[in-house]
Amino acid sequence: MMNKITFSCFLIGLGVLVSCTNSPTKQSSEKSAESTLRAPAYPLITHDPYLSIWSFGDTLNTQQTKHWTGADQPLIALAQVDGQIYQLASKPLSVIEDIVPTAQKKPYSVRYTYKQPDAGWEKGDFADQSWKQGEAPFGDNSGDNPMKPASLYDKEIWYRREFTLAEIENDVKLLISHDDAVEVFLNGERIYEDENFLLDYTQKDISEAGRRAFKTGKNVLAVHCRNDRGGAFIDVGLVRERQLLDTKLAAQKAVKLTATQTAYTFDAGAVTLDLTFTSPLLIDQVEILARPASYVTFKTASSDGKQHDVKLWFAMSGLISSDKPNQEVKTALENGDNQLIQSVGTTSQAILGKKGDNVRIDWGKAYLAVDKKPTVKAMPNNLQDFVAALAGKGNKSGASSGYAGDILVGVEMDLGKVSDPISEHVTVGYDDEYSVQYFGKNLRPWWRRDGKTTALDMLNAAQQDYVKLMEACKTFDAKLTADAKKAGGEKYADLCNLAYRQAIAAHKVVANTNGELLFFSKENFSNGSIGTVDITYPSAPMFLLYNTELAKGLLRFIYEYSESGKWSKPFPAHDVGTYPLANGQTYGEDMPVEEAGNMLTITAAVAVRDGNADFAEKHWKTLTTWTDFLKKEGLDPANQLCTDDFAGHLARNANLSVKAIMGIASYAKLAEMLHKDDVAKEHFELARTMAKKWMELANDGDHYGLAFGQKDTWSQKYNMIWDKLLKLNIFPKEVVEKEIAYYKTKQELYGLPLDSRKTYTKSDWILWTATLAPDADFQTFVDPVWKYANETTDRIPLSDWHETTDGKSVGFRARSVVGGYFVKMLQKEME
Repeated sequence: MMNKITFSCFLIGLGVLVSCTNSPTKQSSEKSAESTLRAPAYPLITHDPYLSIWSFGDTLNTQQTKHWTGADQPLIALAQVDGQIYQLASKPLSVIEDIVPTAQKKPYSVRYTYKQPDAGWEKGDFADQSWKQGEAPFGDNSGDNPMKPASLYDKEIWYRREFTLAEIENDVKLLISHDDAVEVFLNGERIYEDENFLLDYTQKDISEAGRRAFKTGKNVLAVHCRNDRGGAFIDVGLVRERQLLDTKLAAQKAVKLTATQTAYTFDAGAVTLDLTFTSPLLIDQVEILARPASYVTFKTASSDGKQHDVKLWFAMSGLISSDKPNQEVKTALENGDNQLIQSVGTTSQAILGKKGDNVRIDWGKAYLAVDKKPTVKAMPNNLQDFVAALAGKGNKSGASSGYAGDILVGVEMDLGKVSDPISEHVTVGYDDEYSVQYFGKNLRPWWRRDGKTTALDMLNAAQQDYVKLMEACKTFDAKLTADAKKAGGEKYADLCNLAYRQAIAAHKVVANTNGELLFFSKENFSNGSIGTVDITYPSAPMFLLYNTELAKGLLRFIYEYSESGKWSKPFPAHDVGTYPLANGQTYGEDMPVEEAGNMLTITAAVAVRDGNADFAEKHWKTLTTWTDFLKKEGLDPANQLCTDDFAGHLARNANLSVKAIMGIASYAKLAEMLHKDDVAKEHFELARTMAKKWMELANDGDHYGLAFGQKDTWSQKYNMIWDKLLKLNIFPKEVVEKEIAYYKTKQELYGLPLDSRKTYTKSDWILWTATLAPDADFQTFVDPVWKYANETTDRIPLSDWHETTDGKSVGFRARSVVGGYFVKMLQKEME
C-alpha cells in the first residue's frame, strides 16, 4: 500500500567536540573565556561550495545535517553504552513512506483545468468530469524545474487527485514542490498555501484541522498553482515518517565553535562523549587548505569512574554525492592499505554536467575512511540492513546501489570497556575529479593538479597528518581568537570565528593550465556566478591578511579573461560564468565603475601586503586601461549597478564615486612602488582633486548624501576604508569624522542600515564602516551585528544581508563576503 521513497529525512548530523551554550539573555549580558555566540548554523564539514555540511540549529541530534543550501545531507553518529543506543547526531533513524506518492518516481493521473473553476472545486464531492484528464507533474520547459513535467501549463492550473485510505494515518506531512503561488486542499480543507515558489521537494506540516479532514475510503487532494514569474511547476504528495530504531537522545551539554572546529559534548548514560568536526582549512598552508578531507573525532570517557561497554557508529548518506534524493548511487569498498575506505557516488557520473545556484554535486565520490583494526568494521550500505546490524540482527556489507536517499556508508568502532578517555576518528573526503570548466577546459582541483594523485593518496596523506593537523588547528584557532580580541574585542572575535570556514568554503582552489593557482568563488544563494569581482572585493580582507597567494588567485582569472581578448571592454567583467562553468560572463549586466575600482584596489592591497608590485607589473597595461576608464566615468557615475545590486540602479552614486577615486589612488600607489614616479604623482594629485570635488557634490550638511543632488539621503561610505588601509591620504580626516558621527544617529537594534532607502543592511559593510571609525567607536557598530548573528530566527549559514529592525535574513547565505569581517584585523596588521 505504501512504498518507501527515500530516507532523506532519516539521517543524522555528524558529531563534534566540546563547547558551551548559554541562554540568549546570558549571551547578551555575560562575558566568559569561551565564545557565548549562538551561531545561526554550525559548520561541520566545510571545504568548497559542493562539500559543505552544516547543523542548522542548536542541538545536533534533533535535526538532519544539511548542505548549505538546506538540502538534507545526513551524517549519522550513534553510541551504544551498556547496551543502550544513544543518538548523537540527527533525528532517530526513520524512513519516509508514501501515502500519496509524488511524481518523483512516476507520473500519476489527475483531473485538471486551466480555467477558473466553479465554486466548491476543492471539495471532495465536486463534479469534475468535464475537466481534462492528464498526468502530473505539471510545469513548463524553462529548465528551472526539479523534474521534467509530464504535462505543460503556462499561467495557472487547478487539479484534483483522488486516493483511498484503508485507515487514518498519523503524522502525515505534505511533500511539495511549487513554482509559484500555490494552495492545497484536502477534502475541502485548506492545508497549505504559499505565495512564493519552492523548487526543491520539501515536507510541510499539516494543521490539526487538516489532519482531521482525512477519512477512510475516498479522499481528494485539490491543488491550485499560479505562475507569476519565471518557470512553472507543481507536484504534491503525502508522506509519513516511520521510526526504525528505538534510541535515546544523548544530552547535549555544550557546543563550541572556533575557526576550524565545531565541537559538541554529550552525556550518554554514564559516559561523556565529545564529538569534534575539524576542517583543517589552514589558510597559510594551501596544500592542506585545498585538501578536501575533514576529521570527525570521538572522545569517550566514563563519568562515574566505572567501566562501561561502548560502541560507536558513524555513517554518511549517499545524498552527499547527489543533487537529488532519487538519483541512483553505488557504494564500494576501496583498496586502502592501512585504512578501511568506503565510497559512494552516482552511477551517471556526469562530470561538470550542471551549473547553477541551488544545486549540489552529482559526480565524483564521497569517501569515509578509518584506520583498519580488529575492532572496526564496515556497516551495511542500505538503511534497512544498517538498522538490522545495529539491532544485532545481521551485518550484510559490501557494494550496494539504489536511490541516494536510501544508501549510506558507515563504520562500527567497538571501544570495549571504557573508563579512561579513548579517542577514535574518521575522515570524510571528496574527490570531484574535475572542479571547474575554464574556457572549455576541465581543470583538476589543486590537490590533483599533477594528474597522478588519487583519492586514496589524498586520504592516506590526511590520515598521516591527523595528529599534526589537529594540533595545528588548535594553535591556529587560539591565535586567530587572540588576535581578533586584541583588534576588536570578544564579540568581534566571535564573528571572525563564525565567518572563517564559511568564507573559505565558498571557494574552490584549482590550477590553471600554467600551474598557477585560481581561487574561484561561488555566489551562494545569489545567482550562482563564479569568480564574481564584487564578491572578491568584500571577501578580500581575510585573504589579504593571511595569504596573498589566495588573493591573487581571486584576481588572476579576471586578468586572463581581459588579456586573452575574450573580454574586450575597458573595464573588468562582473564574473567568468555560472559555477562551476567559467566560460565567460553570464551576469546580464556590467558593473563598469564597480569592477574597475575593485580590481585596482585589491591589486594595490596585494602589492602593499607583499612589499612589492611584481604581480601588478605583469598586468600594467590592463590596469592602465581600467584606470583611464575611471578617470572618464568614475567621479560622477552614470545610472548603473554597484555591488549592492539588490538595491537597484542608481545614478551619481556617492559611494561608487569613492570607489572610483580609491581605484585611481590605488593605481598611483602601484606606480609609486614600481618607481613610475611621474605616473604616481599625476594620479595621486588627480585622486585628491576628485576627492575635493566629491566633497562638494556629496555634501548634505552634517553628512554626505547617497547620491549627488539627492538631499536628505545618506549611505555607508565603506569604500573609503582603503584610504586608511593603504595610507593613501586622499580624503581629509573630517570627511570620515562627519560620516561616523552621523551613522551613530542611524543605528537600529541589529545594525546600521546600508543607506536611507531601506532598513536592511549588509553586515560585511558594517564591519568596514566600523573599521573606518576610531577604535573607541568600533564596537558601537560591531555589537549589533553580533546581536543579529546571536538572535536571528533564520537558522541558516550566516546571511550577510539582513533586516536591522528584526534580525531576519533578507536574502543570501553561506557567502564568502563574510571574509570582509577580518578588515579590522587587517587594518591593525597594516598599521
